[in-house]
Amino acid sequence: MGYYIWSMVFFLFLAAKKEEIPMIPGNHSTQDTSVSNFTYLALGDSYTIGESVPEEHRFPVQTARLLAGKGITIAPPRIIAKTGWTTDELEAAVNQAAITDTFSVVSLLIGVNNQYRGRSVAEYKTEFTRLLQQAIRFAGGHSDRVVVLSIPDWGVVPFAEGRDRQQIADEIDAFNAANKTIAKKFRVHYLDITADSRQAAGDPSLVASDGLHYSGKEMALWAGKLAGIMEAILQ
Repeated sequence: MGYYIWSMVFFLFLAAKKEEIPMIPGNHSTQDTSVSNFTYLALGDSYTIGESVPEEHRFPVQTARLLAGKGITIAPPRIIAKTGWTTDELEAAVNQAAITDTFSVVSLLIGVNNQYRGRSVAEYKTEFTRLLQQAIRFAGGHSDRVVVLSIPDWGVVPFAEGRDRQQIADEIDAFNAANKTIAKKFRVHYLDITADSRQAAGDPSLVASDGLHYSGKEMALWAGKLAGIMEAILQ
C-alpha cells in the first residue's frame, strides 16, 4: 500500500467516543473567562490535541483541571497541535501563529509522525532543538518553565497489528533518547510517558475508539504527572 493511503489511514479522524474515566474536581470548561494567575501553552500533535477523545479529556485540559482543583488559578490551555504533524509542520504552525504572549508553562510533545514517516533521528534532533528553543522563548526565556514529554509507543495499540512492534518500539526509543538529551542540554523538565503508553498493550481501556490513539483514561495518567511538575513550577 502506498505512503499516501497509509497516511490517510493513520490520520483518519473517527468520531469521538466518551471515555469512562474519573472526572477531576475543578473547572471542566475550556471557555472559562475568569481572571487567571497562570497561563499554559501546549505544543504538539495528535496526542496533545487529543485525537478521538472529547475535548475535556485532552491531557492539557485535564492537567489544568487538576491544578484548578488544587487551588492554582490557571487559564484554559492554549493548544497548538494537529493530528499528523511532524516537527517541521509544528514549527511552521507556531511561526504562522505569530505568538507574542509569554506563558507561565509550556509543554512540548512531538515526534511520533517523524518516526512513522521514516524520517531520520538526525533531522529530528535539528528540528526539535529549534522547537524547544521557541518553547523556552514562549516561557519568557525560563527553561525551568518548559516540560518536554516523551513520545508514546503506538506499536502497542490495535492499529499496529501485523507490523513489527519491536521495531516500532526501538525507533520510538531512539527518538526519545534524542529529545531527552536535548531537553537535558537546555535544562528543561522531562516527563517520560512512554512507559505508561505501553500499558495499553494489556489494557484496551487505555486506547481510544479509533484503535490508534489513547483514551482519556490514559491521558489522565499523563495529566497527573504533568500537573505535579507544573504545580512545583508555579508555586
